[in-house]
Amino acid sequence: MEFSAIQLAMTLAIAAIAIVLWARLRRSRRETQHLEQRLESAAGKLQNLQLAFSRFAPDEIIERVIASGMGGIGEKKEATVLFADLVGFTALSEQIEPTVLVGVLNGYFDRMSEAISQHRGYISTFIGDGILALFGALSPNPWQGNDAVHAALAMREALAAYNLELAEQNIPELSVGIGLNRGTGVAGLVGSRELKEFAFVGGTVNVAARIQDLTRQHDANIIVTAALKASLDPRFQLRPLAESRVKGVAEPLSIFAVDGFAEIDGAAG
Repeated sequence: MEFSAIQLAMTLAIAAIAIVLWARLRRSRRETQHLEQRLESAAGKLQNLQLAFSRFAPDEIIERVIASGMGGIGEKKEATVLFADLVGFTALSEQIEPTVLVGVLNGYFDRMSEAISQHRGYISTFIGDGILALFGALSPNPWQGNDAVHAALAMREALAAYNLELAEQNIPELSVGIGLNRGTGVAGLVGSRELKEFAFVGGTVNVAARIQDLTRQHDANIIVTAALKASLDPRFQLRPLAESRVKGVAEPLSIFAVDGFAEIDGAAG
């Protein structure tokens, strides 16, 4: 009888332990499921945040912001700057309905952006109907000059194809002027506390913009500076233009029109 009482007590104790372990396991499973849900939600929010940031900064910069915050993202870099602007677009905008105009402009930006990204370029910003693109500003790129000029030629080709589409809709064709320059500047996140964007700051950008203005004075829609020409593949077909003075530069600049690229061996630099 005494032995049976001991057995009963042990059985009850084991049952009690089993109930406690089962309760803890069940709670642990609920906590694990809750944790998994929170992690999944956080991952989704992080992905949405990265997508939102990607409109203002490239992936490389976004990863640095997530890892170390907004501060201290600025470096001196050598980069090639491409500045493109539609010629006569203000007058054209007065001839087209606003909704049609927006569609035309978006179609233009889509095609130009694709040409730039295909040649390792990054669009820093759209300025009205203008485009400011950077090559080599994110990471060292010894071929940045070639990439930039190939992008400019691809933009010219893409615009010609786009103009055929516009002609079918009885919309006047678009014309673009592109200026390119190479030099040093500071690359980083700039702006206010409310809005920042990745930018390349310095005289190199200003010269590219001034060179773009010169396309209206010369028989050329792509112009490069001597600073950029020095690093280019010799297969680019360049045409010397008259030296020109630009605002902010003391000495006249040697500039060259880009007429094309000679595919001698089928390889592009």
